[in-house]
Amino acid sequence: MTDFPEIWSYLSRGPLLWLTATLAAYTLGDACFRAANRAPIVNPVLIAVALLAVMLHFSATPYATYFEGAQFVHFLLGPATICLALPLSDNLPRVRKAALPLLAALLAGSLTAVVSALAIAKALGVTGEVLASLAPKSTTAPVAIGISQAIGGSPTLTAVLVILTGITGAVVATPLLNLLRIKDWRARGFATGVAAHGIGTARAFQVHPTAGAFAGLGMGLNAVLTALIAPLILELFR
Repeated sequence: MTDFPEIWSYLSRGPLLWLTATLAAYTLGDACFRAANRAPIVNPVLIAVALLAVMLHFSATPYATYFEGAQFVHFLLGPATICLALPLSDNLPRVRKAALPLLAALLAGSLTAVVSALAIAKALGVTGEVLASLAPKSTTAPVAIGISQAIGGSPTLTAVLVILTGITGAVVATPLLNLLRIKDWRARGFATGVAAHGIGTARAFQVHPTAGAFAGLGMGLNAVLTALIAPLILELFR
């Protein structure tokens, strides 16, 4: 036991430990999710984030050190996003038939996400870098971080907000849509993708393949539209 601090000091500096911790935390979260019969509140990403946060806090590990290992998982976000084109291609005829409603929903969802976040923050006295960091919070992480950098926000804060938004959306989407009696899987998936990006899309795939395909479409289109409108709307609030 007297050698444990030295062993921990050696392991904590290497990327392999934190990569393993990330995978183990998600595996445990997914096991809890399955044990709870896939209940939305038992979200595997939420559980993984909580476990890793506790581990980093009590080990006094800086985020930069953790990210040296987690960056390998982060890199896979890009290829995973591209893979969403496969189920979308299978549903292309259905997308064409619903093109106009989808565009209307996209515009409404994107504007609501940006304007509501900035309006609430402004009313609470938030300004400057923090305000700018809020604008792209409903966009998938790689795009949101790029938008945040371009408009003067904090990429780190934006990344945290993106994760919180995705987890919240994944947890509340199914109960809320059931409460609203929305039964069309295209509408359910698209709304979830626009509001909760990648984490919401993953949840949509767990519920129904058509919902997952349209969630991927919503996530991608929302990323493009947010990149265009977020800087303009932010200037109005500044």
